[in-house]
Amino acid sequence: MSELLAPLQYDFMVKAMLVSALVGAVCAVLSCFVTLKGWSLMGDAVSHSVLPGVVLSYMVGAPFALGAFVFGLGSVIAIGFIKAHSRIKEDTVMGVVFTGLFALGLVLISVTPSDVHLSHILFGNVLGITTGDILQTVIIGGFALLVILLKRKDFLLFCFDPTHARSIGLNTTYLYYALLTLLALTIVASLQTVGIILVISMLITPGAIAYLLTDRFERMILWAVASGVFSSVFGTYLSYFLDASTGGCIVVLQTILFIVALIFAPKYGLLKLKSRVLPAA
Repeated sequence: MSELLAPLQYDFMVKAMLVSALVGAVCAVLSCFVTLKGWSLMGDAVSHSVLPGVVLSYMVGAPFALGAFVFGLGSVIAIGFIKAHSRIKEDTVMGVVFTGLFALGLVLISVTPSDVHLSHILFGNVLGITTGDILQTVIIGGFALLVILLKRKDFLLFCFDPTHARSIGLNTTYLYYALLTLLALTIVASLQTVGIILVISMLITPGAIAYLLTDRFERMILWAVASGVFSSVFGTYLSYFLDASTGGCIVVLQTILFIVALIFAPKYGLLKLKSRVLPAA
């Protein structure tokens, strides 16, 4: 038993599990809207687009979060502008913008002498998180979570039926950019935990798991948060014993939960769907 509790004897492990739980909860709530809206590629685009902002912040000595947010928000505005003023479809615009900005970030990394392991930006380093980083994550993540929960009904209607949302007086352009801004903020809050590559999974998988388990949105949020927090805390815990990447363990655990839900979900699991198509004996 003492061996199982060994990780909890270290302050850095306790801090890592608490921060991971917060990030997992924020990402999980937002992932429900991302899943319903079909914005999985958008999350991918924004997360990759923050890389040059982080590197430029390092070069001028500014906070990483500031550069990441500026470039994340800038990518959202660029995608919206190009989509609205050209014949190019949204998925194509996202592909062009995020690969271009990500490539710029890689170029900046390759020409920037650094004592800091910039690979931590890509894959996170929650075990080495500082008090300042924890404070930053709590403020940004807490703000994003509060806004999402306060505006959840408007966001939900916008995701399900933007035409109806517009007909009852909601400003769908505002909701579009507000939701994407929250997406950028959440990615910034997740930088230290899983990095900009693996955060995509945290913004998609919990919502996908919950979508398989229920038809009701309120329950979907609860399932998503439960799977997000569990995989974040237990993934961090497992990384201690496996001596493996913490972000990688979190995402692998989330993927396992998704596979379990995909097979065994009571209404939409593969086993249930298969039993429906079998002819009656």
